Amino acid sequence: MKRMKIGQAILSAAMLLMACSAMADDAILKPFVLGSRGAGTVAEKVEQAKVALASNGFEVVGDYSPYADAEILVVTNDELKNNAAQSEHGGFGAIQRVSVTKVKDEVQVSYTNPVYMSHVYRMKGDLSGVAAALAKALGRVEEFGAKGMTAKKARKYHYMFGMEYFDEPSLLAEYDSYEEAVKAVDAKLSSNSNGVSEVFRVDVPGKKESIFGAALKGATEDDKDMDDRFIMSEIDFRDIKSTAHLPYEVLVADNKVYALYARFRIAINFPDLSMMGKNSFMNIMGSPDAIRDALKKTVQK
Repeated sequence: MKRMKIGQAILSAAMLLMACSAMADDAILKPFVLGSRGAGTVAEKVEQAKVALASNGFEVVGDYSPYADAEILVVTNDELKNNAAQSEHGGFGAIQRVSVTKVKDEVQVSYTNPVYMSHVYRMKGDLSGVAAALAKALGRVEEFGAKGMTAKKARKYHYMFGMEYFDEPSLLAEYDSYEEAVKAVDAKLSSNSNGVSEVFRVDVPGKKESIFGAALKGATEDDKDMDDRFIMSEIDFRDIKSTAHLPYEVLVADNKVYALYARFRIAINFPDLSMMGKNSFMNIMGSPDAIRDALKKTVQK
């Protein structure tokens, strides 16, 4: 009798774990988290965010203002880097982005959703610890940026038939070794040529992989398709801003240099954007190739 009760208890516990796992798999995830909104200035909120992030174990590795009244902090920590080390092309998930944006009379503090990003980047762990630490540092009002999708769907996401998946990045350049590649990319991005400049660099521990942030600024009207400000003016039109979409990334993995193709990279943060009409992908139709070409021209051997 006692053995039967123990067996029933084990079975019940197993069924509960399975149910919890199923519920987690069915949870709807969105690209961004709104930490707070209210009065203040961008400068004040940025400094407050830096202090709070440092107090909760994050290192600020980059700071980028793509246009007026908007500033982005790029952060990492040990959990992010260690998870990246265990995941193929995990460098894309080695950082998170925090944005401070003035919208009319309020300042919004938002950040990328680590759990959502862990799935779209097909990482080994779900970064729930990072999500909790960001919420503690910056607050958590709501997830936003899309109707949302389950973890299962996020792991195999692409915008529509014929468009790229996570495992189909653009190959930008190839060098003789990782050491040569990372040194060259660092130098080329730092030189701020072709409207492409370096925002951050994070090396993934224990593997030959580094992730760089790239600011994209078109110098003329002819270059607008690759310009961060132009692209965001077309697609980031809702009341709560998705400024933390920026900056773009360049990944050095072994001796090769990659970037996620923009039809995937933009779509993961704006998956509900319509194909045609006002504020649609049609309005930035030239951007995916323009971004790839600008990055390739900058980092090529």
